Amino acid sequence: MKEKYKDLFTPFTFPNGVTLKNRIVIAPMTHWSSNPDGSVSEVELKYYARRSSGVGAVITACAYVAANGKAFHGQFSADRDDMIPGLRKVAKTIQEQGAKAILQIHHGGRLCPPELVPNGDIVSASAVPAERPGAKTPRALTIPEIEELVEAFGEATRRAIEAGFDGVEIHGANGYLIHQFFSPHSNRRDDRYGGTLEKRMTFPLEIIKKVKSVVAQYAKSPFIVGYRFSPEEPERPGITMDDTLAFVDVLADQGLDYLHVSLHDFRSTPRDGVEDLNKTRIAYLLETIGGRVPLIGVGSIITADDAKEALDTGVALIAIGRELIVDPEWVQKIQEGREDEIATCIYPDQQEELVIPDGLWEQIMTRPGWFPVKERQ
Repeated sequence: MKEKYKDLFTPFTFPNGVTLKNRIVIAPMTHWSSNPDGSVSEVELKYYARRSSGVGAVITACAYVAANGKAFHGQFSADRDDMIPGLRKVAKTIQEQGAKAILQIHHGGRLCPPELVPNGDIVSASAVPAERPGAKTPRALTIPEIEELVEAFGEATRRAIEAGFDGVEIHGANGYLIHQFFSPHSNRRDDRYGGTLEKRMTFPLEIIKKVKSVVAQYAKSPFIVGYRFSPEEPERPGITMDDTLAFVDVLADQGLDYLHVSLHDFRSTPRDGVEDLNKTRIAYLLETIGGRVPLIGVGSIITADDAKEALDTGVALIAIGRELIVDPEWVQKIQEGREDEIATCIYPDQQEELVIPDGLWEQIMTRPGWFPVKERQ
């Protein structure tokens, strides 16, 4: 290993005492490959086994916490106890490769396709459709229903503990239900769950409190609790950088083990809401957090030098998604001084070699620009 990459491979200990062997984690990536009933499939286990051995931790694809929260075909479930045996297989598969296993827990809200939820009843903070082609108008959740969903996140956490996971990540990013409650675009409520910036924080904060209480009740050893968020959204009205900095200032005092910012590029700068639009989002976030909680950074980390640059910003850990699908040996190649051998594109004949499930492979091949796909010369 080259000396300049050494910091990527130093151990990291979370506030609760759990230690990762290095600073690299697999970012949560949807793979569209679970069974129709939400149970874990064999191909998912092979997919995780193929790419978990080099990293410090794996944050899984999102698991829905309630039947009306399923956002993807082939998404796996944590909404009922008969899912625990399959979830246990996922945790064990990852841990056998030497990585910690973190289950991402999620509800799709207004982004759920009607055919995937009971009676096509799509719900959200308010009856406001997403700004995307074909978007359906959701039904606004009642307060008792919101309280039930808070409990559902707690129950999903209990199942993760029983399944042997090392932690959970609460998915508050990317336009899904928790994000919808924080967003002034999707949350037009005038009760305790909306109206002001502070009230829009209520739902995520209640979920964090519930998850932490379940961990305190059921976990027999230290259990990681993280929270993922998106710093801005393009809609207007929508989440702006100053909204997020106010929220992160509160999140940093919630006793979480980490915060995880969802970015397309770790070098990206804010759209608006702050004075200096040339200062990176990561820099603003780290300044606001002030060392109170570890931050995971993600986005456009392809080469070893990208990873080093990202870690040098001051984030505690770097999350890598697409590149570990493109090259499952990415970490090992850097460790062995072979970073010049890292693959940076996928060829159409590599599905079997890379152990990529059919659902994910179809997305890779049919969504131009999402992955670097090239024909062999």
